[in-house]
Amino acid sequence: MEVSKETSPALEVATSFDELGLAAPILAALNEMGYKTPTPIQQQAIPLVLAGRDLMAQAQTGTGKTAAFALPLLQKMVPHANASASPARHPVRALVLTPTRELAIQVHESVVAYNKHLPLRSTVVFGGVDMKAQIADLRNGVEILVATPGRLLDHANSRSVLLSQVQFLVLDEADRMLDMGFLPDLKRILDFLPTQRQTLLFSATFDDNIVGLARSFLQNPLKVEVARRNTSAENVEQLVHKVKEEDKLDALVRVVNSRGIPQVLVFTRTKVCADKVGHRLQKRGIQAAIIHGDKAQVERLAALEGFKQGKVQYLVATDIAARGIDIVELPCVVNYELPYAPEDYVHRIGRTGRAGASGLAVSLVAPDEERLLAGIERFIKRDLNASPLPEIARPQQVHAQASSAEAVPAAPAAAQIPGARVGRRRAEPVCALLLPPVQRAEPAPSAPQA
Repeated sequence: MEVSKETSPALEVATSFDELGLAAPILAALNEMGYKTPTPIQQQAIPLVLAGRDLMAQAQTGTGKTAAFALPLLQKMVPHANASASPARHPVRALVLTPTRELAIQVHESVVAYNKHLPLRSTVVFGGVDMKAQIADLRNGVEILVATPGRLLDHANSRSVLLSQVQFLVLDEADRMLDMGFLPDLKRILDFLPTQRQTLLFSATFDDNIVGLARSFLQNPLKVEVARRNTSAENVEQLVHKVKEEDKLDALVRVVNSRGIPQVLVFTRTKVCADKVGHRLQKRGIQAAIIHGDKAQVERLAALEGFKQGKVQYLVATDIAARGIDIVELPCVVNYELPYAPEDYVHRIGRTGRAGASGLAVSLVAPDEERLLAGIERFIKRDLNASPLPEIARPQQVHAQASSAEAVPAAPAAAQIPGARVGRRRAEPVCALLLPPVQRAEPAPSAPQA
């Protein structure tokens, strides 16, 4: 197997989705979603997938990897699209494996959106929920199946799904699947699949383990590498504040309030720390939710939905959420604790600055985390210099800002979240509690009586 060290050029770089040879129903769905110009990974990957090649594709998170594999697979299945009610007419033709439940849901939502005008069926299966509804969907027939490895094996072993007609296999976030120990499950899944198939491996980072996985799963793949190897997003501002461990919560709230950040995704290393931080924020009257592996699936989904709808300002999460959260214009990510693996730092900060938008990543670094910071700097080949925490606005400053507010527009509605202090001058009156105390004037002396 040969894997080119150079980025494999696309057959011809397309400047619009119309030039990629996609069917009219797919183009109509993209147009309704407002998608006009393919991203670099889409420009390079889609023609190669349409040409039938196995693919190793690397790009930073938030660059459109899902569309890079979903769109050409839908295009290749257009000849099989039919409105028949018979499950036999809808066998699983495309299988997409993801490491986490959240990412599986996110990928399936994208597939549904792109597939809006085609009679191709899809579903998603993952653990933590009852299998009965999933079995019913599978037995009705689906062409596109998005799954986590463990739950897929449950269905395959019980024969509630047949994978003998799979033509396309996608390993999404393959590096994360290896990190989570899914390699044995992946090898068992191969036993259910045809040998002749097209396999696509997508990953945010490449290392020797990924190359080894590619040798096992792919046949003479082409390599597409849009971003420089193991780099963090260029459009994400990365800040480091060095604080003592016991001062981190105050530092977190201080950063968010001083910058007027409407929503923030806070990462911790452990479930215990996530619970502690989330509960302490809630005790301060701040809208915060918690997500980690010990939470029931219904709780995790509720937390994510509340965050996506803007009802939750702080979402505190372990790295289980690093690959499965896609919030439109998420402004900020905070590393409350640095990860042990430098790769996880890249995935964490990739939750902000998505689809070309700017983002902010803040790391709160305690003295015993200095070595972790050094490892991250070596990995991303970039120095992350520490800066002081932002100043806390004093009442006098607030008063001065209010007096000149006529020339400044009001804060956007998205920032009007209870518990959040928006660090902008506002046109509305300032609460009297924030103003300096009023000095009582001494009464004027009485005029002498005649």
